[in-house]
Amino acid sequence: MAEVRLSGVNKFYGASQALHDVSLLVEDGEFCVFVGPSGCGKSTLLRSIAGLEDITSGTIAIGGRDVSRLAPSDRDVAMVFQSYALYPHMTVRENMDFGMKVNNFPPEDRKRRIAEAARVLQLEPYLDRKPAHLSGGQRQRVAIGRAIVKNPKVFLFDEPLSNLDAKLRVQMRVELEALHRALSATMIYVTHDQVEAMTMADKIVVLNGGRIEQVGAPMDLYHRPASEFVAGFIGAPAMNFLPVSTSAGQASFAGAPLGPAPEGTVKLGIRPEHIGLRPAGEGNLTATVALRETLGGDAYLYVRLPGETTMVVRAEGDTTLDHGAEIGLDLSPGRLHAFAADGRTLASGGAAA
Repeated sequence: MAEVRLSGVNKFYGASQALHDVSLLVEDGEFCVFVGPSGCGKSTLLRSIAGLEDITSGTIAIGGRDVSRLAPSDRDVAMVFQSYALYPHMTVRENMDFGMKVNNFPPEDRKRRIAEAARVLQLEPYLDRKPAHLSGGQRQRVAIGRAIVKNPKVFLFDEPLSNLDAKLRVQMRVELEALHRALSATMIYVTHDQVEAMTMADKIVVLNGGRIEQVGAPMDLYHRPASEFVAGFIGAPAMNFLPVSTSAGQASFAGAPLGPAPEGTVKLGIRPEHIGLRPAGEGNLTATVALRETLGGDAYLYVRLPGETTMVVRAEGDTTLDHGAEIGLDLSPGRLHAFAADGRTLASGGAAA
């Protein structure tokens, strides 16, 4: 396997710039996830690494070799797409064999590779079935198997689980993580689902408008977001944001003091799970419950504050608080994140968590 190094990568479509000076190192054997909203450039960046998109400037190196101008077939990568793209008239075995056969791999080598991929992916009982007789998860495993038999330096995944139902997505996440450990492979994975990113990644790359917003381990991004954008994107439910005013180093919301804040703070952020519930009249703020969403062990309270501001608060799953209830909210200063007018993080109280 091999590291992937991007240096100053730019991509234009006519006058429109899709990637802005992207520089990034994906270490050998790392599971790296590109995450961001639709249109942020994550799939364009992945396709550029694969060679399916020509970059306008910059360099892409795989295993120390500059592949910026090489054809996809010469980059030694394998890509798994959102659609399974299996040949319906071929069996599982034939689907995995097709690429190797076209590229004149020796028959015994092909047979060995298929057997190993089928073992790793638990597809041995299905090798003689056609895609129509497989479940969605099995079809996706076949698509992954087709990539494995190539023994590439880098695996590229473009939202491979988005067509699966919720339960199967969880199962496939676990299987992909196990596959990564088994192969010790360099994997780059694109998703818009930050839960997938948090649960699977060694390294997360958050993209916004074709630019890298932040790179780091999942919990680094969770506790120490570099910007309001990252803070709002990483974590489910999203971080709450309160517009605040500051005076003499102290922040307040609607006249209620919230504690110290750096100069230039215009918003304070706090995650739903870091807000303490108190009886009405206690804590930093008083709020009214608008909606309760019960999920079993946890419940989420959607609450209203003065000025039509809303927040989400995590509570115990058996809470009796519901629509119309008045509650107090305790916002610990050590859990607050301060943001400037340009969205930059000024301080992250969650860093101490």
